[in-house]
Amino acid sequence: MDRADAVARVERLVDAVESEEMPVPVREVWVYGDVALGLDPVERLDVYVTKELLMRGDDPDAADGFEAEYGVKGVGKTVRASWANEHPEHIRANENGYVAPEKCLAAHLLDSDEDVHLEVCNASFEDNVTQRLEGARARDAYENVLDPRGVCLWAEGRRSEEAFRKLRESEFAFPTLSAALEMLGADEEEAETAAAAVEAYRENQEGASVRGDVV
Repeated sequence: MDRADAVARVERLVDAVESEEMPVPVREVWVYGDVALGLDPVERLDVYVTKELLMRGDDPDAADGFEAEYGVKGVGKTVRASWANEHPEHIRANENGYVAPEKCLAAHLLDSDEDVHLEVCNASFEDNVTQRLEGARARDAYENVLDPRGVCLWAEGRRSEEAFRKLRESEFAFPTLSAALEMLGADEEEAETAAAAVEAYRENQEGASVRGDVV
């Protein structure tokens, strides 16, 4: 997509997080990858959302009703029952039939045909970058590495207008992906292998996609 359109799309996403009830509380919104790097056009828009966990839920008693009506477990425990009541069309479950907060967020925020990838985790972007690299190295699954070249646009209820300005004007300066991974502790060969795996994985993605993590 055109770079200006990509930045405008992120602004609308942040608007939604600010003004609408989300299935779970959202603490941070970041962008990374093409749009953070200043590329034009942006082949794929990568967004990272830090969410809060509903430790006790907001209405655990609602779970039975939603399971009976929609065949989905856990509403009111891991996603807000109030949100589900307003947006039943966005309720999404995992393969075990339990409501999936990351999929609900994606359904609420994205259209299915958008070239947007949404990462959702309870940890901040910076913390999860390190966790994902360590996990990828342990499993030799480098396509799961999270690109560390990110920009925080919204946190704790406040939007960074300066970050948006720099994003629109392509003012952020980042190293190559392999160099960024070396800064996190990967050696040169490993960093190059990981960077190639991430790029290959991204090239095979199309439409809206989502990944959820709990750290």
